[in-house]
Amino acid sequence: MKRTFTWIAFILLPIIVLGGMWLFKRDVTMRNREYPIQMGVSPAFRTQTANPVLPKGMTEQKPVKGTIPRGFKPYRYDASPEDLERAGNELTNPFEKNEANLARGKYVFENNCAVCHGATGGGDGPVIPKYPNPPAYATDKSRSLSDGEIFHIITRGRNNMPAHEAQVSADDRWKLVLYIRQLQAKKE
Repeated sequence: MKRTFTWIAFILLPIIVLGGMWLFKRDVTMRNREYPIQMGVSPAFRTQTANPVLPKGMTEQKPVKGTIPRGFKPYRYDASPEDLERAGNELTNPFEKNEANLARGKYVFENNCAVCHGATGGGDGPVIPKYPNPPAYATDKSRSLSDGEIFHIITRGRNNMPAHEAQVSADDRWKLVLYIRQLQAKKE
């Protein structure tokens, strides 16, 4: 009985498979049948086009209050003197002083800071005749700032210096702190 069943399965199985392939042969250039699921197939609207479903016909909506983009790390310090001191006590530079980090810090400095602070950090950049001089990095007051305080000042700004949080990533701001420390060491 087992042998008969084996022979029948051995002969019928290929016939069923090949017959099924012939019977249900599909054209690969055409889409398969698709059974719509709820919201599975909805019209896609471009960002700047009108949308009859959403409020005011706007496709692009503001994010829900309190949401944080993926990978974003909130900076929980305000631009106040108290938070400057708190940042100085709580924040430490996560990057070590090496050639790659210093090179990146120098690049960021030359593209974002040297315009006001000058190429050597002396507070003598090319826009200074129009604006008040920023403090030089070689002063005792600048040297006494902790890495966290310098990071906070770059992030939130201070006095006439605007905030650079939107222009410079957090990692690049920390590398910039390393480069500023190197400039301070050269002035000693």
